Amino acid sequence: QVQVVESGGGLVQAGGSLRLSCAASGSSFGLNLMGWYRQAPGKQRELVATITSTGSTNYADSVKGRFTITRDNAKNTVYLQMNSLKPEDTAVYFCNAKFFWADYWGQGTQVTVSS
Repeated sequence: QVQVVESGGGLVQAGGSLRLSCAASGSSFGLNLMGWYRQAPGKQRELVATITSTGSTNYADSVKGRFTITRDNAKNTVYLQMNSLKPEDTAVYFCNAKFFWADYWGQGTQVTVSS
């Protein structure tokens, strides 16, 4: 069974940086898309960034130019470098690993940006 584990969340001041990591373990065959989503209280979960196995990326408009998603296929790990953080970035960040047959989600890591 696939396990997805995030790390790197925490408390940071506005303008600061955080780097999130996510590793998918238990299976590597069929892993296609990996990405980050976030959800704040009372809001729907939204896409932050995704990256394919070949390195193609997609970002939400709100994070373009500030966040960078990268991937290490050998480790089945995806990273999210978050710079110039804003209070509006405060949310629980979830990692998603999309296999050809199913999607797997991590439990989330809290990111809090103080003003």
